[in-house]
Amino acid sequence: MTPTQQQAIFHYSLSIFFPAYNDAPSLPGLIATSFELASRFTDDFEVIIVNDGSTDNTAEVLRDLRTKYGQRLQVVNHEKNRGYGGALRSGFAAARKEYVFYTDGDGQYDVSELSQLLHEAAQGASWVNGYKRLRADAIHRVVIGAIYREFVRALFRLRLRDVDCDFRLIRRQAVEALNLQSTSGTICVELVWGLESQGLRAVEVGVTHKPRLHGKSQFFRLAPLWKTFRELGRLVKLRLSGKPLAK
Repeated sequence: MTPTQQQAIFHYSLSIFFPAYNDAPSLPGLIATSFELASRFTDDFEVIIVNDGSTDNTAEVLRDLRTKYGQRLQVVNHEKNRGYGGALRSGFAAARKEYVFYTDGDGQYDVSELSQLLHEAAQGASWVNGYKRLRADAIHRVVIGAIYREFVRALFRLRLRDVDCDFRLIRRQAVEALNLQSTSGTICVELVWGLESQGLRAVEVGVTHKPRLHGKSQFFRLAPLWKTFRELGRLVKLRLSGKPLAK
């Protein structure tokens, strides 16, 4: 498919955002790929970085990149780390285009594969979600992740096969209808549950998951794990109460 054909099939505006915590080494490449790919599909796009209280040189890297890319690159700065859920909520709040795509700022997903999601959206899908064809992590993370994934799928009766694959393209109005509150990684469950509660079913696309080259995962530490299970408990109570997730 030529660049002209790619642009012709996507008639929407696009927000791309990355939550970033100490991801300075990976951001220049992610942003460059995002600009190159988005410009092939639409003239109306923006790229947003949520700097979630990074303690490395992320802020300095982003200042330089803003000089290079101008107003189409927006930066949301958190003075203190708000957690993964807090970063996603800020990214969704900052997005202004018809479709919103996000993935992690650590470079474990191949942003160029967004083209597959845009193709599905062009065919009318309101929500396109990746699933990891093969998870490129240590075996203990793969096993624990699989157990957690199937547990929450059963608990919330989710259809999506890979709840924790943060490679998502969603119509902004579908996200705006939700009252997302999670500040931890539990926001993935809250988001997917909320979208499915609206009657939306994702078109699922296999995507590449790469080994981590920079930084460290923040999930497998006591404090984030405790927050995740505490917020998961809140969602369970909400589900049992029958209250809607919508605003």
